[in-house]
Amino acid sequence: MHIIHSKRKLLQMKKKEELSHNIRYISKVPVRIVMNVEFLRVRPEDSLVTLITRLGDEESSAAVVDEDGRLVGFVTMKDILHFFDVPARHSIVGIGLLKKYSVSGATRVRDIMVTKPITLDIGDDLGHAIRLMIETGKHHLPVVDGERRVHGLLEVKDIIRLIRIVST
Repeated sequence: MHIIHSKRKLLQMKKKEELSHNIRYISKVPVRIVMNVEFLRVRPEDSLVTLITRLGDEESSAAVVDEDGRLVGFVTMKDILHFFDVPARHSIVGIGLLKKYSVSGATRVRDIMVTKPITLDIGDDLGHAIRLMIETGKHHLPVVDGERRVHGLLEVKDIIRLIRIVST
């Protein structure tokens, strides 16, 4: 019985060592290999209604770009929620306040976008991306080049998917 237990422990240690090696490998993988190149692009003048309609899953985000595909802002679903956050001093919600926080055709993406988002460079590796995500708490990062053209988005789920692949 003691031998079986030791064998099991040995296999677990070996698996842990392999996983550790794979994790070290992951940190050197270029961001451009893992990033999502099919992402939502919107313009600052697009309506908020259009943005909300086009956002897909519960963790979606959108790069706000100009005519040349350069990053001018970034929007996540969390940014949209912040737009609807009623100030604490309004404990009773009246019709006037509801109108103020309702989505109208006049509300534009530029009204809620983050104008100086944290970004990754197209030449960065996942080690840098992971550190940046941990330090800032951001789950979505636009990937840009030196001219701020957006090439993709890197999300936590993309990194987890890679970890899952290399650890099985």
